[in-house]
Amino acid sequence: MNHSTYEFLRQIADSWVLVAMAAVFLVLIAWPFRPGSKPRNSDAANLIFKDENDGE
Repeated sequence: MNHSTYEFLRQIADSWVLVAMAAVFLVLIAWPFRPGSKPRNSDAANLIFKDENDGE
């Protein structure tokens, strides 16, 4: 790999990969707040309180 290829890949990693990682981070932060996710979030939050033999 010559010097110019290294510099090109380094520039991509420094700029576009950082932008992509920031976008993924923002999507993952916003995911639980999307419309319609309240029932699933509530079920997940209360799952630790559910008994193994619930209803028996």
